[in-house]
Amino acid sequence: MKILGIDTSTKFLSIGILDNAKIYEYNLELGRKHSSLLAVSIKRVLDALGWRGSDVDYFACGLGPGSFTGVRIGLSAIKGLGWALKKPLVGISTLDILAQNARLADKRHVSVVPALDAKRSFIYCSVYKNKEGPLERTMPYALVTLDEFFKKIKPNSIVLGDALTLYKDQILKNIRGTRILEKDYWYPVGRSIVSLALEKIKKNKIDNVFSIKPIYLYPKECQIKKY
Repeated sequence: MKILGIDTSTKFLSIGILDNAKIYEYNLELGRKHSSLLAVSIKRVLDALGWRGSDVDYFACGLGPGSFTGVRIGLSAIKGLGWALKKPLVGISTLDILAQNARLADKRHVSVVPALDAKRSFIYCSVYKNKEGPLERTMPYALVTLDEFFKKIKPNSIVLGDALTLYKDQILKNIRGTRILEKDYWYPVGRSIVSLALEKIKKNKIDNVFSIKPIYLYPKECQIKKY
């Protein structure tokens, strides 16, 4: 089985490849250059493996929450590939992808909290139970203020994600026993995208170009300006 997965919802472009039992990844900090470099990067990865797009069995994509523009760029690319090559798609929450980083850094059975900067003094977050087997999400994907975040997160949790760029000191002060992972773990990585995609495929949780949707937690009304 061959899977190509991407996530463009943060400042990093994360690409993962599953080639049967082998996993490859390509993670590159692009800032706001996803639109100009995504297609080039996918081609570069495929060329390095000697693949054509038609060799891929499934295309996977991080659905957000995250940068509105970034999510749309990634999802549009994957939908275009799926449509053109008539391949099935797999959508995965970026928070699910990010939470997997805690498994790479810490094996303790504690709560894992991915926290992404949602701008406007909000945080995208969820909570996962780190246990044997797949992580278990114990809280819905949420858009919260910092004060709400303090109330939802239990003591002694592992917190990771780019919201820490802004709120690290306050989180350490207000949530007892919090462990903050290093910056290398604050962004999605390619291996986690394809690993989660494989789990979904095994459970037959597969999308297509019509059913796959981005995860936007902001209400639609937040984009409407009143004069």
